[in-house]
Amino acid sequence: MADKILSNASNLQILFEDNHIIIVNKRAGDIVQGDKTGDQPLSEVVKDYIKEKYNKPGNVYLGVVHRLDRPTTGLVIFAKTSKALSRLNTMFAKKDVQKTYWALVNNKPPKEKDTLVNWLKKNPKNNKSTAYSKEVTDSKKAILHYELLKSLERYYLLEINLETGRHHQIRSQLSNIGCIIKGDLKYGADRSNKDASIHLHARRITFIHPVSKNELKITAPLPDDALWQACL
Repeated sequence: MADKILSNASNLQILFEDNHIIIVNKRAGDIVQGDKTGDQPLSEVVKDYIKEKYNKPGNVYLGVVHRLDRPTTGLVIFAKTSKALSRLNTMFAKKDVQKTYWALVNNKPPKEKDTLVNWLKKNPKNNKSTAYSKEVTDSKKAILHYELLKSLERYYLLEINLETGRHHQIRSQLSNIGCIIKGDLKYGADRSNKDASIHLHARRITFIHPVSKNELKITAPLPDDALWQACL
């Protein structure tokens, strides 16, 4: 199961690090922040890495800027200073951070390129969001743009850019058009992946560094799995 392959400081894949931020490539099964499972979150793993690398005594400061679902892989940004956290939170709120995802789905989408607009309603009981074509009570507007990048033998590679950041947005909206992400049992897949992952990867992130003001464009290597590697 996924909870048996949790990261530790020795197998962290660091994609970028300076005095203010650290960006890691999350593996399937890692939780970004602590939850009711009690499993060690990625945030604590990154703290351990910083403590060990810089020989820091006492508590290490680390701010969680955003999250990825447990079965999802890819880019996660953490803040190493309160100044960076505050500025990054503002940037995410103002949608100044461009996040690009890759997904492998079971069906070819109706169009090779399209914008999906739905209203998502979260059900806390089953931790699932339902996509509606019109606004319903307690729903939130969700917008994403997708493009078909590649057709494999049985799956289709989509690139997704989010305009909004809703609960399970990509999973719910793609499932709603009949494009179910490989391994995503919750949203209609026939079977799970062996490692309990789903084939959804936070591939690229582009933003202005909160302190240096330089543009950063970071790409996360794909998981070491034959299907993902076939996408390259």
